[in-house]
Amino acid sequence: MSDKRALITGITGQDGSHLADLLLEKGYEVYGMVRRSSTENFERIGHLVDRVTLVQADLLDQPSLVGALEEAQATDVYNLAAQSFVPTSWKQPVLTAEFTAVGVTRMLEAVRAVDPSIRFYQASSSEMYGKVREVPQKETTPFYPRSPYGVAKAYGHFITVNYRESYNLFAVSGILFNHEGPRRGLEFVTRKISDGVARIKLGLADELRLGNLDAKRDWGYAGDYVEAMWMMLQAAEPADYVIATGEEHSVREFVEIAFEYAGLDMERHVVVDAKFMRPAEVDHLVGDASKAREELGWEPRVSFRELVEMMVDTDVDRLTATASRPELA
Repeated sequence: MSDKRALITGITGQDGSHLADLLLEKGYEVYGMVRRSSTENFERIGHLVDRVTLVQADLLDQPSLVGALEEAQATDVYNLAAQSFVPTSWKQPVLTAEFTAVGVTRMLEAVRAVDPSIRFYQASSSEMYGKVREVPQKETTPFYPRSPYGVAKAYGHFITVNYRESYNLFAVSGILFNHEGPRRGLEFVTRKISDGVARIKLGLADELRLGNLDAKRDWGYAGDYVEAMWMMLQAAEPADYVIATGEEHSVREFVEIAFEYAGLDMERHVVVDAKFMRPAEVDHLVGDASKAREELGWEPRVSFRELVEMMVDTDVDRLTATASRPELA
């Protein structure tokens, strides 16, 4: 049994799968928390299911969280599970609050009950800044969330701060700006773009429908960002950190690079569709990760262009394989 044992909630998601890869490389025994479901999607962790232990628990069910912690005997807990898609948070605001906000409290209470020495990481989000108060955003920038998801994340962030200060837990929050990659869900705009470009290139589609092309984000690579999560739990003292590239790019730039890389003309294929517009847009998110650079030594390695090209390549390869093997469809 390794003396380094980690429990990852949300292990089947983009960040969870990348984090599991990293922790296994560093010699951790990795446990992943999954919800019971009639249809299980372990696609992102298919390459490591025989190297991690999956435990059933649910952020809506306090006793199950205690059971998962007791089974894992974790030294580190990474709370990545959430209802994390912003548009869905408008359609299911109460459920989003239960998972993404109150679920953090349940997890912290489970840590207190089982082993207060556990080091706890909470996945905060740049969506908490919302209608931004200053540019760029840093740890001290006031929050002004503009979606039920952003509001829920702000609750999760502050409850983590409160448990750290009130109960002396080693509990930290990473305020991660947008981070993407080939494991991103197809419902997210970056993956929608790379998948759409790949389909058009392969003759499987002719148009790509998108919302606000002028919205700007600070986009990095998820594989770089999970390293920052791990670094936060290695620090001598618990603290919260912004993790970002410090560069802003519009959705339009992402689209232009993707179509150019695939040898396609975006003007012939992109359609702006009002149904993909947010009720309240977040226009200007860009982070200042100076504190993480200075105190943790963290730096992003993958550039914006490299990220876009990586995602297009992966989706072209995936769809090519699917076309040649119908059973993968």
